[in-house]
Amino acid sequence: MKEIIKSLQDSKYFYIIISGMDAKYAYVNQHYANEFKYIHENFAGQPYHITMHPDDRYTCEEVSKKCFANPGQLFPAIIRKHDGEGGYIYTQWEYLAMFDDDGNPEGIFCLGYNITQFVADKQNLEGAMDKIEKNSTLLSEIAFQQAHLIRAPLTNILALTAILNKRTVDDELRSICQMILESALKLDYTVKNIVENINTSEEENEV
Repeated sequence: MKEIIKSLQDSKYFYIIISGMDAKYAYVNQHYANEFKYIHENFAGQPYHITMHPDDRYTCEEVSKKCFANPGQLFPAIIRKHDGEGGYIYTQWEYLAMFDDDGNPEGIFCLGYNITQFVADKQNLEGAMDKIEKNSTLLSEIAFQQAHLIRAPLTNILALTAILNKRTVDDELRSICQMILESALKLDYTVKNIVENINTSEEENEV
């Protein structure tokens, strides 16, 4: 676990959180600290929920329970975080239960990244699909954004994962790398399907 933290300490894309059994921050990496410094300058010892939407505390608690009930397994969660301006950003996480040398629960390891743009594009797309016959031009623009603006950071995520995977011999870190790779590929597949569906619909409308 120490190798994982060290490898991602200076990541520009991923957040790392470790929450203790007291439901307080035990560790955050620099990217997380920088992104949410408007909430608190030093997260260590602060309640884990100070950054999130109140309704998402239940999600966090339920996913944590699944982690401890299934040691070694990763569980996903989407958590809304305060943006410092009265709104929220969307973050995608993978949770993993941590245990000490005696097998006692020690905390939760969380790896996440910002998906606000993807969520916004998805919501815009869903609204546009209801008016597909009258908004073919708008749909074409959204398809372009999905294909280019989202897949660019996805490429960075995949590249970073490959680098981490090559540089470590730690099995746990390799497991995390595989999780990142699978999540990124699923997102890439979803974007491709959205673009293909838009293009198909436009072709049908032209006929």
